[in-house]
Amino acid sequence: MTKTTGPERRRARPPQRSGSLPAVLRKLWPLALATLLLCALAIPAVLLVAPGFLGPEPPAPAPAPPAWQQVPATLSGPQGLAALEPSAQVPVPSALAAQVDPVLKTDGGGTFTGIVQDALTGQVLFDRGGAENRVPASNLKLLTALAALRTLGPDHRFSTRVVPGPEAGQVVLVGGGDVLLAAGESRPQSTMGHAGLATLAARTAETLREAGTTGSIKVLLDDSLFNGPALNPAWQAGDVEAGEVAPLYPLALNSARFDPAVTTGPRPQDAAMAAAEEFAARLRAAGAGAGLAVAAGVERAVHASPQQAAHPAVLAQVDSATVAEQVDLMLQVSDNYLAETMGRMAALASGQPGSSEAAVATVTAQLAAAGIPVDSLKLVDVCGLAMENRASARQLTEVVRAITSGTDSRLRAALDGFPVAGLTGTLDMRYGNATTSGGAGLVRAKTGTLNTVLALSGYVVDADGRLLVFSFVGNGLTPGAAGNKEALDRAATVLAGCGCR
Repeated sequence: MTKTTGPERRRARPPQRSGSLPAVLRKLWPLALATLLLCALAIPAVLLVAPGFLGPEPPAPAPAPPAWQQVPATLSGPQGLAALEPSAQVPVPSALAAQVDPVLKTDGGGTFTGIVQDALTGQVLFDRGGAENRVPASNLKLLTALAALRTLGPDHRFSTRVVPGPEAGQVVLVGGGDVLLAAGESRPQSTMGHAGLATLAARTAETLREAGTTGSIKVLLDDSLFNGPALNPAWQAGDVEAGEVAPLYPLALNSARFDPAVTTGPRPQDAAMAAAEEFAARLRAAGAGAGLAVAAGVERAVHASPQQAAHPAVLAQVDSATVAEQVDLMLQVSDNYLAETMGRMAALASGQPGSSEAAVATVTAQLAAAGIPVDSLKLVDVCGLAMENRASARQLTEVVRAITSGTDSRLRAALDGFPVAGLTGTLDMRYGNATTSGGAGLVRAKTGTLNTVLALSGYVVDADGRLLVFSFVGNGLTPGAAGNKEALDRAATVLAGCGCR
């Protein structure tokens, strides 16, 4: 047995494993480092992806809106302008004249006449030559509006129809007085373009298809509703060339304008044929899928007109805006073509021919029937373009009074047609300076403008709540003098602010 002595004599050790602990750690350290790195990268990725699974965090609750933006708990009663009080103070004539006279002055040559009346009683409150005959310019359209509403009625509409022609394969486009036709689809919410030729063509094509009609179709035009000269000889050639008016026909696009948005410059000289050619083009497009081929070119019908005799069943028709709506448009924009059309349609409704002469006679007769003196009245057209027309400020004011407060309720339909000072129609760019802004939004009046003529006739509720009607007419004025329109506007502004006592 051998003994172990000396340095070799040590404590016995347990047997060791295949590797030591430090060696294992050295082997695992790269793996641990990689794992930590992957975790560090994974956390932001999880934060980015998590909302896709969890959805966005709910937003913070919005603060409650202020009380005036919240739905009311109860509805208030109907509101509107209070009715005029008949006991409201009537302006004292001398006090009113003291304010109107200083501002109603011409800028250069010429003179102003004028009259102001209490609408309810007719009492004259201001009178400067109110009975003198003057060139009224477009204030004459007020007379035409009265005649149209009395003869045709506010709710009447004009129909543009298509009827079978005298021979097989023909259709006739029949003008019925609507000169505000649109080329495209009907626009029921509009006055201009209320009835559209594309709609009329589509309805015509559908009727023909249902009847089994195929092949070539020829379009004819019947514009025989109006007669006499298409142009009034009292109109100056320069006004016609400038597009102030055009030859009159019982159907037209855009009140005889090439573009409804362009209201100056040249106009079609045969508005009826222009409308008929547009209809033929629309029918050609509408009938292409139904086996219809519309022949090129449109001819006027030479046979006895369906306007004058019994005619076959109507294939299709479109109806205009009401007379009331057309009268309002006529007054708002001072449309000469529409005014002359209204005059001729009023004549036809009275049993007269559809001519310019008959229109003048009808307007005069309707004024007399409404109780307005016509002894001194002289009319040669019904739009006011001719310089030979004569009417007094008193006659114009009586027409305004009949519209605002007369016994014939049909005339109330014209009230919306009066432009509002500083806001609408031919008054939209006026009443903007310190001397006239007091009338903005309050004065409602029809304008009239020719080279040496300016007129303003309308109504206003004064500061005391009294309804006043007025007419101011300037003749022989210096062309282009800026102060003349302002003089009219200042005079009307005086009425709006009057507590004249």
